[in-house]
Amino acid sequence: MPNTGKKKLIVIAGPTAVGKTALSVKLGLDLDTEIISADSRQFFRELNIGTAKPSTEELRQVVHHFINSHSIQQTYSAGDFERDVIKLLKAHFEHSDYMIMTGGSGFYIKAVLEGLDDLPAPAPGLREKLTDKLVAEGLDVLQKEIAAVDPGFAATSELSNPQRVIRALEVYYTTGTPISEYKLRNVKSRDFEPICIAVNRDRTELYNRIDKRIDIMLQDGLVDEVKSLVPYRSHQALQTVGYKEVFEFLDNKYDESEMIRLLKQNSRRYAKRQLTWFRHQGDFKWFDVEDYDNIRAYISTHLYA
Repeated sequence: MPNTGKKKLIVIAGPTAVGKTALSVKLGLDLDTEIISADSRQFFRELNIGTAKPSTEELRQVVHHFINSHSIQQTYSAGDFERDVIKLLKAHFEHSDYMIMTGGSGFYIKAVLEGLDDLPAPAPGLREKLTDKLVAEGLDVLQKEIAAVDPGFAATSELSNPQRVIRALEVYYTTGTPISEYKLRNVKSRDFEPICIAVNRDRTELYNRIDKRIDIMLQDGLVDEVKSLVPYRSHQALQTVGYKEVFEFLDNKYDESEMIRLLKQNSRRYAKRQLTWFRHQGDFKWFDVEDYDNIRAYISTHLYA
C-alpha cells in the first residue's frame, strides 16, 4: 500500500472490562509511545473507583493523557476533548510518528477522528434544569421527551446515553432544530491517519470480568466514593452506570443486594451497547483482546503505510 507520510493514531476501542488498558499499556511499551484516554469519566480527578482508571503502576509505565485532567466541578464535552486532543497530537507528532488512544466512549473517539458539528451553546440554565429532571424523574422521561421532538435521534443507540439525551434536548430547546438534522458534519481533514482496532472476548468471560470488577470496586470503597460525590450529583458524568445505582441505594430506593445486582446487570448491558456502537460506527478491525501477536502484526503492517 502507498505511503501517505501521515502520522498514525492507533485507536484501541471496546467494551468496559474487556482489557483495553492492559493491552494499550503493552502496546505503549512495545512502541515506546504515549496513551490518550478516551473515557469520558476518567478525566475527572474525583471519580476513581467507579471509573476503573489505570493503576498507579500502569500510569508509571506509560505516559497517559486525560486521566485526572479535570475536576468534577467542570463541564468537559466531546467538543472540548476533540479540541484538546488535536492540539496534543499536533505537539506530539512533532517528535513522534504515532500515538495510542484508547477507551470505550465511542462518541469521544469519533469526535477526534471525524470532528463534530458546531452545535450551539445551551440557553442559560437549561442544562441544569434538564439534569435536575433526569435525577428526579429518570432517563425514561427525557427519552420520551426527545422522541417526541426528534425521532431521528431517538432511533439511534445514543438514546441510552443520558449525556447525549440531555445534549439533544438542549439543542432542540435552544434552536428549535433537532440535533439529528445537524449530524456529524462532513468528516474533517486530519493531519494523521487512524489505525482503528476494536477488541472483544468471549461473552461469558466478559460478563464474569464485569461482575468481578464490580465486586472489587465495592471492596475498594465505591459506596464511600459516591457519598463524597453527593454535592456534584447533578453532573452528567455521575448520571451513568456505576454511580447512579449507588446514589439510588443511598436514597433508600433499594437494599444493598439489589444495588449490587443492578450494578452488574447495568454494566453488562452497557458493554453490550458499546459493542453495538463500535460495530456500526467507523471502520474497526476486530480482534480477541488476548490475540496480541496478531494485533501487533496488524499495527505494524499499517504503521508506515
